[in-house]
Amino acid sequence: MALPTYIPISDAARKYGYKVAELRNLAESGKIDAVQLPDGDVVVSENTVKNTLRKEDLPEYRRYKHLAGVEIGIGEAARKYDVPQPTISRWVHRGIITKIRQDGQKILIDEQDVAYCTRIYQRKTGDNRGRRLFTQDGTPYQPKSEEALPQAA
Repeated sequence: MALPTYIPISDAARKYGYKVAELRNLAESGKIDAVQLPDGDVVVSENTVKNTLRKEDLPEYRRYKHLAGVEIGIGEAARKYDVPQPTISRWVHRGIITKIRQDGQKILIDEQDVAYCTRIYQRKTGDNRGRRLFTQDGTPYQPKSEEALPQAA
């Protein structure tokens, strides 16, 4: 059994897109494991931070809450957000973008999901073809090689 990895709360906030205060609240509510060191610094279990993250909890997702439940067609979303239509269709098929309803041939999807996915898609540099951008639960995919890299101060 591997021992849990604890990292400073500020590093966890930066790495997973949270504010330090949000992680403190999660720790105080018991949703993530945390320890206060004798010098007063707080460290959190990286695994519990990763495992409790839901797409809906991410600041990148909450940024578009004003679009929650707004219906948009796949083709219209592709044009509006400048993302290839097959890419959006794949995200719908994988369940990362919520399909609200179908009107004849037209599939209407949640614009909040589209805006969030587009933000993650555009955040990655270079050619995204064939690159894994999301985990099964819709949170951004972090390759093992990126996790092992030291964080810039």
